[in-house]
Amino acid sequence: MTLSTRSLWVLVFMLAPVWAGHADTAYQKVQPLLSTTHTVLNEPLQHGDGSPLQINSAIITIQPGEETAWHKHGMPMYAYILSGSVTVNYGEQGERTFAAGSAMVEAMDHWHRGTNRGLEPVRILVVYFGNPSSKQVILQERTP
Repeated sequence: MTLSTRSLWVLVFMLAPVWAGHADTAYQKVQPLLSTTHTVLNEPLQHGDGSPLQINSAIITIQPGEETAWHKHGMPMYAYILSGSVTVNYGEQGERTFAAGSAMVEAMDHWHRGTNRGLEPVRILVVYFGNPSSKQVILQERTP
């Protein structure tokens, strides 16, 4: 199968918002899946108040021994652990471990960092729901 130049550009522009949301990423490996402001029938996605809604999804992989940067999220993020187990440090709020099959809505207003303490890669399906101008990931600037 060959892609036309036009099809390739359409694909690049569809994925660009997902990559842009992770430009200041806390994660080392991100596989973009979908970034859209419209349904499959081209209906605009909207919040209840009529403001625009963008949905971005990706698979994040965290290798054994790897940890994310300290970060928080500028919009709600649903996460489903596809494989492995991740321990998330929420600072003064403590740690929580999420294993394969776990689903959650990640904290938005608390700095946190995920660590793979296991022997296999952690793969997490993430879905962000928010305003197209909101940041998915906000990195914390830490002093050494």
